[in-house]
Amino acid sequence: MDIEEKIALIKRKPTEELLTEENLRHLLEVGIPMQHYIGFEISGYIHLGTGLMAGAKIADLQKAGIKTRVFLADWHSWINDKLGGDLETIQKVALTYFKEGMKQSIKVMGGDPDKVEFVLASEILEKGDYWQTVIDISKNVTLARMMRSITIMGRQMGEAIDFAKLIYPAMQVADIFYQGVTIAHAGMDQRKAHVIAIEVAQKLKYHPLEWKGEKLKPVALHHHLLLGLQEPPVWPIESEEQFKELKTQMKMSKSKPYSAVFIHDSPEEIKQKLRKAFCPAKEVKYNPVLDWAEYIIFREEPTEFTIHRPAKFGGDVTYTTFEELKRDFAEGKLHPLDLKNGVAEYLIELLKPIREYFEKHPEPLELMNQVKITR
Repeated sequence: MDIEEKIALIKRKPTEELLTEENLRHLLEVGIPMQHYIGFEISGYIHLGTGLMAGAKIADLQKAGIKTRVFLADWHSWINDKLGGDLETIQKVALTYFKEGMKQSIKVMGGDPDKVEFVLASEILEKGDYWQTVIDISKNVTLARMMRSITIMGRQMGEAIDFAKLIYPAMQVADIFYQGVTIAHAGMDQRKAHVIAIEVAQKLKYHPLEWKGEKLKPVALHHHLLLGLQEPPVWPIESEEQFKELKTQMKMSKSKPYSAVFIHDSPEEIKQKLRKAFCPAKEVKYNPVLDWAEYIIFREEPTEFTIHRPAKFGGDVTYTTFEELKRDFAEGKLHPLDLKNGVAEYLIELLKPIREYFEKHPEPLELMNQVKITR
């Protein structure tokens, strides 16, 4: 596979932003060993926005010949008060439920989980000169910039926070350099930390990204954030600027169960959630059901997506591109309920191997269920 083919794989859906394509090409051309990483806080159940979006991109990177790594951010989760702020519980969940859930998610999206390296953050934070790297980064970033960057943790500017949370952005940047990462991967909501990493890359003394005497900048790869199934706080949305302001409230969320489908949901749960989904007729912008169709079903085109309907409503219809589906929906040829049912059926089949895995290996999910009950 040549460089342009690799770049095309890395750029395709669900990639939403690449900082920058020119830098990616340079890294590939100079021949530096390519190391990807995506870091996850350990909190609630894994939903499609985490499992499938990250899994799809990991699969693409593997096909491009890049080493992939999932970073289980236990200390970061502790700082951000996940799972009650209990580090021991966070670590147990990370190494059982979360690790196994992500492996199965990667597999259903076409990747090889056995070729993904899983690293618990505490394995590297508690040794070596990691904290020197954190301080090195901190000395190159202003306090004001750190304050603005705590939004990567789901925190708002001006919110009362404990001091530990100010360390978080510098740790996230240190994770990149300490692990020799060339492609830092996350959802669009993590871009602030990645931009800092790019800006400080050539100023660092501890663990800069170097190859043959040249200090290099990492690439930041951001995948699409799936919309949640709930109705937006404001409707209709009049402009892209208004959407950007509302986007955080509109994304899929673990804390809003009916906004999300979890990777091990039962067929009935999936159907029920899709039936209740916000999906206004003929509206193709900011429509969560169409959003899921575009980024999950039509990630690779052409594909075959069949929606089953009674003969009196037009009978079965098959789409091979998202544009065909969007056009019919916009013209009223496809009813919202038929779209919802079609997407639900697709997800039920796609997620079947994950459900079956947890049925055969119930312990990780049982642990997670117990943690949810006691928190």
